[in-house]
Amino acid sequence: MEHSLQIFRTFSSKRAAIELQNLLSNHNIISKSGDNIPSADVTFVNSTVHHQYEVRIAQADFEQAEALLYADIDVESIDKSHYLFKFNDNELYDILRKPDEWNPLDYKLAQHILIQRGKTIDENLLTSLKNERLADLSEPEKNQPLWIMAGYILAFGGGFLGLIVGYILRSSKKSLPNGERIFAYSVSDRKHGLYILVIAAIFTPIFFYYKFINGL
Repeated sequence: MEHSLQIFRTFSSKRAAIELQNLLSNHNIISKSGDNIPSADVTFVNSTVHHQYEVRIAQADFEQAEALLYADIDVESIDKSHYLFKFNDNELYDILRKPDEWNPLDYKLAQHILIQRGKTIDENLLTSLKNERLADLSEPEKNQPLWIMAGYILAFGGGFLGLIVGYILRSSKKSLPNGERIFAYSVSDRKHGLYILVIAAIFTPIFFYYKFINGL
């Protein structure tokens, strides 16, 4: 069951993750939290290690869980000193385009402020913006020529690191805000990853044989 759970939210504090789990549990949504440091799920171009507390749920529960996050937010009571009131319209629309980068309060408040300014904000618009965001995030990472070159060099040299580079290029995935997991790299880069894996699998044992066993 745990393997079918996808990342729903990540937090910098354990307390926030526990609070979300309690909310989900009260509505019979199964969740799992973990203190995780990204590994193979991190791309070369975004490899900074961040200490994160992840909350995972089944992808089928994402829509219900999203609704729960926004259900009890009272934007009418938010003081006008809140920093979002200083945002211009484009900045507020950017929040609506990227709800995965903002907390639920900011997302709801951005809608409220835009409506107060005479803008039309409805479900069709919000759904359209979310779909655009998913389409953007679904794009594969930029080509990795340097890592591909390094992978081939390591693979032909019999280095074990060639296997690692090939595996990452071939298999790395990223999670979308809706829970879907897709391959991180382009088809072309993934093909190179496979070639590097095969070459490294052939040359690594040969290298170890001549380097260690044959030298005994």
